[in-house]
Amino acid sequence: MARPGAACPPPARRVMVAARALLFWALVYSYCGVCACIAGLRLLWSIGRRPGETFRWVVRENPPACLNDPSLGTHCYVRIKDSGLRFHYVAAGERGKPLMLLLHGFPEFWYSWRHQLREFKSEYRVVALDLRGFGETDAPSHKENYKLDCLITDIKDILESLGYNKCVLIGHDWGGMIAWLVAICYPEMVTKLIVVNFPHPSVFTEYILRHPSQLIKSGYYFFFQMPWFPEFMFTVNDFKVLKSLFTSQATGIGRKGCRLTSEDIEAYLYFFSQPGALTGPINHYRNIFRLRDKT
Repeated sequence: MARPGAACPPPARRVMVAARALLFWALVYSYCGVCACIAGLRLLWSIGRRPGETFRWVVRENPPACLNDPSLGTHCYVRIKDSGLRFHYVAAGERGKPLMLLLHGFPEFWYSWRHQLREFKSEYRVVALDLRGFGETDAPSHKENYKLDCLITDIKDILESLGYNKCVLIGHDWGGMIAWLVAICYPEMVTKLIVVNFPHPSVFTEYILRHPSQLIKSGYYFFFQMPWFPEFMFTVNDFKVLKSLFTSQATGIGRKGCRLTSEDIEAYLYFFSQPGALTGPINHYRNIFRLRDKT
């Protein structure tokens, strides 16, 4: 019900807004369907070539030694009172030093920050977090538990639980999106903001809609809107997609001396090969287009 004296938008404007929203969601679900068809064709091709290998999924029972390397820091847990979720993180550096909080991307977990944990621990209390649903952090089952508001509040609550009121905040990829939003919502908590490989959220959606090449590169955002099928496609050929993301020429780490070792890759496979381990991370993306509704 409109407030007394409040101006109502003219009918033409309401129609324009509704039409724009309709076109936007038509694009989202149409492109989702296209991505699903492409994934389905790849699946059929794999079944035709190597049916036995296609459905091979090996659950890694034991973590590789690199995950317990003491030079990386100490494994810690904190339970957030309001949400009841338990978060896992690895901390290096002395307590009392300025906090550097690291937020990973997808498909990653705290281990992606192993080099930064070693590099900055002399000057900072460095904390590499497993985001909600990733790694050893609790993973709520419903996608509504991964709305952006929840993810932003997670960082605020963790910061306070660690005994800090501000930090140097660093985010990569999806963690970069969260870092941007934390800085926007709680600027007093961020002394420095460093975002790697993610644009400012106010321009993200509009940019991909106006640049077809970026729309194609971001196709997995649309594909992830589907239930269960994206998780299944990651398991095909014993997580071939996951391995390719880290090692292929197109998306992998190509710089000599920085490439992932076989043990590094096993560290990622250890967590993501566990039953249900992909649903929480992908649920983050199942709320991404709700950002447009708020802007």
